[in-house]
Amino acid sequence: MPNPQARSTKLDLRITPEAKARLAAAARERHQSVSQFVLSSALERADETLADRQHFGLDAERWNAFMAALEMPPRALPRLERLLREPTPFDPPDPA
Repeated sequence: MPNPQARSTKLDLRITPEAKARLAAAARERHQSVSQFVLSSALERADETLADRQHFGLDAERWNAFMAALEMPPRALPRLERLLREPTPFDPPDPA
């Protein structure tokens, strides 16, 4: 039976000797091979990047707090409101 976790795809990178030395030093600190370190670091970064695109679950208490926060009226931000009323370089010229 094939192992679904078996690694079958290769990823090659061209990097400077300095970058490789930094990765090797960091891998040693974590007691990992460079490949293990690079893969785990890249996957952590990918998860961070995709986090807002994933589903997340909340228990009932947190769900209710989340929904209550969404239902609250927005707080007034006078400085932001003033800024948004100012003309921008992209506005058409005033016909006055």
